[in-house]
Amino acid sequence: MDESSIYKKLNESFKPSILEIENESHLHNNHPQSPKSGNSHFSIVIKSSLFNGLSRVESQRKIYNVLEQELKNGLHALRIKVLD
Repeated sequence: MDESSIYKKLNESFKPSILEIENESHLHNNHPQSPKSGNSHFSIVIKSSLFNGLSRVESQRKIYNVLEQELKNGLHALRIKVLD
């Protein structure tokens, strides 16, 4: 799992007009809970019409559902910004 696999899954699921994925794992290397895999912490900026009318939390839940397998297999944290 890396930026490209996360990008692919989110792009296929939400057909966003804006999608940016950034690996921020290097910022967390010294944290005790970090798995230190180099692919554990990501930032997501996304804009999709499929989020129209949803709350921020509802939109984030949809993203977490799409990335469920990744979260079970080493993805430790997401920083998500859903654009209007």
